[in-house]
Parts: sequence; structure tokens; C-alpha cells
Amino acid sequence: MKLVIGIRMLTFNRTHKLPFKYVIPTYTNQYLKKKPIYQRFIKFFKRYIYIVIKGQKNLETFSILPSHHKILWINLSASSLGDSLMDLSSRVMLSDKNVDLFTNKKNKHIYQDDEIFNNVFSQINEMQNIKYSLVILDSYSTRSIKIKSLIAKDSPYVGMFGYFNGPEVNRILFSFHQMNNLLGNNLNEGEINKKAKNFITISKSDKLIVNDIVTENYLVIALGGEWEYKTYKKWDEIIERLIFQDRDLRIVLIGSDNALQQSLEILKKFSEYNFLNCVARLTFNQTIEVIRQSKLLLCCDGGLLHGATAVNANTLALLARLTPEMLLTKNTSAFSLYDDDNVNRILVHDILSKYEEAFSFFDSHPQDE
Repeated sequence: MKLVIGIRMLTFNRTHKLPFKYVIPTYTNQYLKKKPIYQRFIKFFKRYIYIVIKGQKNLETFSILPSHHKILWINLSASSLGDSLMDLSSRVMLSDKNVDLFTNKKNKHIYQDDEIFNNVFSQINEMQNIKYSLVILDSYSTRSIKIKSLIAKDSPYVGMFGYFNGPEVNRILFSFHQMNNLLGNNLNEGEINKKAKNFITISKSDKLIVNDIVTENYLVIALGGEWEYKTYKKWDEIIERLIFQDRDLRIVLIGSDNALQQSLEILKKFSEYNFLNCVARLTFNQTIEVIRQSKLLLCCDGGLLHGATAVNANTLALLARLTPEMLLTKNTSAFSLYDDDNVNRILVHDILSKYEEAFSFFDSHPQDE
């Protein structure tokens, strides 16, 4: 009995300890102080028992082997586009494998033309008795385990986050370091960090659509947001200052449905200027192509920021609660401003100063196509 409890406690430690040997930015200490151990253990134990009930406990493995040619990656825990891009960023390390993706319906479309994923599914009935030599699970949530047991009941599986649950981490670095760990630690810490970045494939058709819409030398501003604390409300003040300095400045507005009202207010306020309004008019991937072709993107933390870093777009990001070290990697073309609570506490003056700094830097350091 003591041995069983000891084994379970060792497994419980996986809920907050990194599964690889290198250190990455995390908020683990803050999380452990804030979350009582009994709450963390109850959540872990529910997952542990569910894995046992579903007959999956003995199928867990800790390596992706050369013999694992046909792989299914189940990514359901990342509900937002940004988290999905970060969690799946290390798929580039599986370019020699045959990999399919099972993900949320709302995220499926951004991977339809992916260079790594051969097939992308969001419904079980889309899959017709496909045999997989290995399954990659984003986490050991009951939802992921349930889907795995229905699609590939007898296939071995590895975990990306696995039991790790709760502490905020740099999700890009986590993805790459864990993938390296699963592949046998072939890369050292410096090599992984150099490689770690978001990745997205823009189809030729999407590029052609965007080419017919945009001109050259324009600034992109991403409006709206899902969360109030990272939804900037004073873009009109920024625009007013920018066009005062340069009346010929070309501005493209982007965003999803939650940016519609703000875009209409800006267009009304600056009706004499010919802004290009792409808010809620393009797909996510098409919007990322608009960003890729721009001189600079102004945005807050969200899916468009992570899409921008995936195409090496020049970016100035407003961040709150999660620091730049938690959201970005060193090989991304991004400047940032940070507030520990709300992006709207970042001063307009500071944004304009950082804009000048970023624009000057990117103008003198053009990127290769």
C-alpha cells in the first residue's frame, strides 16, 4: 500500500515539475503558493483514475521512436488560436514523420494547409479506422483521454504537458523542449532555444487573395480582443498622433468579430483618411499574410500576435500579466511593452516612443524574404 501511494505521489509531482531537463520561464512558484495542494491533488487524482478506467495507464510511454511512423497529435486543451499555435509549434521537429492532427473545430482551419500535418480532424466520424503507431496527447485531461480511447484505444501515447497542469509557462519553449525530450534529447539547450518559434503555413491561394487587397508600406493595427485586460481601448489616440506625424501613413485595421465596433468608431473618427478595414473580413491565415507583408504590426497579446511571430513579422506588442519572457522567444522580431495588470495602463506616450524605436530598428534591419 505504501509503495502504491509513493508511486502516485511521484506521478503527482509531474503536475508542477517540468518533464525535461532544461529550465524555461514559468510562474510555477506563484501557482503553488496560490493553489492549495488538496485542490491540485483532487484534479490530478481524477485524471489518474480516469486513465486507469479507460485502460490507458499501461500504454503511456516517454519516447518517440524511429519506428513511430504514423502519429496522431491530439490537441484539445488549447482553446484559443494563440495557445494552439504555441503548443503545436514543435511539430516542425516531426518533419520526417507522417502526422495527423485532431483538434478543436474552431482551430482546425488554421492547419488545413499545414506543411507538417497531413490530415486535420475535429470530429471522430471523420476518421475511418486509421491505425496509429503513436498518439501525442497535449494533456491528460479527461477529454483528451476520452478521445484517444475512442480513436486509438490500443496505441501507445506520449504526453506533451501530460499531468503538468496549472502553472503558466512559456508555451513555445515548453513545446520544443518537451519534443526534444521525447525524441531523445538530440539538441542541447542553446540549439532548442534557437529553433523555438511559432510556425504557420500560408497557402498560395491565401497569398493571392491578400495580394489583391493590400498595397505596399503599410502599418497594421490589430483591434479588439477576447479579454478586457489585454484589449487596448485607445488605438484612436495612437492613430491620431501617428497621422499627425505622417498624413500619408497607410493603415490597415485587422481583427475578428469582437473588433467590429471599435473599427467602425475609428473609421468614423478618421473618415477623411483612406484606411483599409479588414476587420472580420478575412480568415485567420489571410490576416496573418496581411501582417507578414506589412512594415509593422501594433497589437496586444492574442492569436494575431502569435501568428505574426510565426511569419517573422515586425511587431510591437502590448502585454499584460504575462511578461515578454513568458510569451515570446529570442528569435522573434518583436518589441513589447508590459503592464502587470492591464494593457490600458500603458501610456500613449510610451507606446509612441516604442513605436519610433521599433520602426527605426526594423527600417534599418530589413528581413530577407
